[in-house]
Amino acid sequence: MPVLNFSILILQWLIVGYMFALEVYYFILTLSSFWCASKYVANRAIDALPRRYADFDLPVSILVPAFNEEATITATIHSLLQLKYTEVELVIINDGSRDQTMEVLKKDFALVPVLEVFAGQIATQPIKCIYASPLYATLRVIDKENGGKADALNAGINVSRNPLFCSIDADSILERESLYRAVRPFLDNPNTVACAGTIRVANGCKVRRGYLVEIGLPRNLLALFQVGEYIRAFLFGRLGWLPFNSILIIPGAFGVFRTHSVVAVGGYRTGTIGEDMDLVLRLHRDHRFQDKKYSISYVPDAICWTEAPEQVKTLKAQRMRWHRGLSESLSNNWELLFHPKGGSVGWLAFPFAVLFEWLSPLLETGGYVFMSVGLFLGFVQPHIVAIFFALAIGLGALNTANALLLDELTFHRYPKVRHLLVLFLVAVLESFGYRQLNAVWRVMAFVQWAMGRPSKWGVMTRNTTWQVR
Repeated sequence: MPVLNFSILILQWLIVGYMFALEVYYFILTLSSFWCASKYVANRAIDALPRRYADFDLPVSILVPAFNEEATITATIHSLLQLKYTEVELVIINDGSRDQTMEVLKKDFALVPVLEVFAGQIATQPIKCIYASPLYATLRVIDKENGGKADALNAGINVSRNPLFCSIDADSILERESLYRAVRPFLDNPNTVACAGTIRVANGCKVRRGYLVEIGLPRNLLALFQVGEYIRAFLFGRLGWLPFNSILIIPGAFGVFRTHSVVAVGGYRTGTIGEDMDLVLRLHRDHRFQDKKYSISYVPDAICWTEAPEQVKTLKAQRMRWHRGLSESLSNNWELLFHPKGGSVGWLAFPFAVLFEWLSPLLETGGYVFMSVGLFLGFVQPHIVAIFFALAIGLGALNTANALLLDELTFHRYPKVRHLLVLFLVAVLESFGYRQLNAVWRVMAFVQWAMGRPSKWGVMTRNTTWQVR
């Protein structure tokens, strides 16, 4: 019995210690994020100057993979056609949609088939036809057999003509200055190979013909929880790692890449649902192992608005897909972990991602179960349980509140005081059920990955209420 009691004591303090370390990790990212944001805002005044040298914009190809996107594809294209950017081509990749996506594209943009020769640098599923639009000279559409998002992006890379490409989800809306801001790191530093933008929740906003006319908050509680989540993930999870050149994820919804660097690592990896993170990890690995100078950047006010799930079933599928993608990306790139040439990526960002992102749902969920059962059966002292829940709930809410504060002090995206009050309230409420539910879903995804079960994308149910006529 003394041995058992000692083991229980050690286990409960290990759980509390892990939660404390997790919060210290987020606190350090918070300090780094505030420092980076203050520097960025101080240098942002140049954006207010007239852009007299717009003709020197780096040419960019915008790639939009589309699968069953008949409800949103037209609004997305219109938003991209009105970007404030001079040197851009728009390539839509219809990845074997089973709905009316292709018919909508043909009707709304008067598409006509064209004969085009291109270098097939990356193997993809067959391309059936390439279309151009007589209405918009910069628009082309690739109609191909279904191969998944990664395969569609690889087809777009093959057909694109420019030294940079920007990947955009078909249900997303870019602000007019977003592409210009996301490309600027490539001008500031010629060694830049990739740059991430910021994803925000479009639910509750108003978009007319692809143009964001009003920013608001969703009425749906699930979508409202995700507003704070997205702000925390980007302003801490991206901005906090920027000084270390250790950003691990550039979201598939909005990122800019140097084309030849992506081709050099083989393009997007097919057969995985974490193609966005996997690509970034391979870019890190390729450049660090070959001692090549490079930079992977992040621009916090290059904004992309996207629809968040409003149904529990859809949200569950999304979060399980995300964690399955994280599992696949980390396991496919283990060579980076503590590699002699891994630098800050292999010795800081990668192990932190393993410990505080990949394994956190297992340890957090296990901690809730252990503490609750222990309190009920009497083998865990109440003060230990109180410390655990204070760390898990109280400091978790504080991290989200810090992210909201940083967002308000620096970018002020939500214009009304009521918006801020609601978001700070939600930062507290999400710790009572919502976060725990997400942790359970992520555990389920981890178990599926560990058992080798096939990964699935799931179906994203869209309501598009943010699109107005």
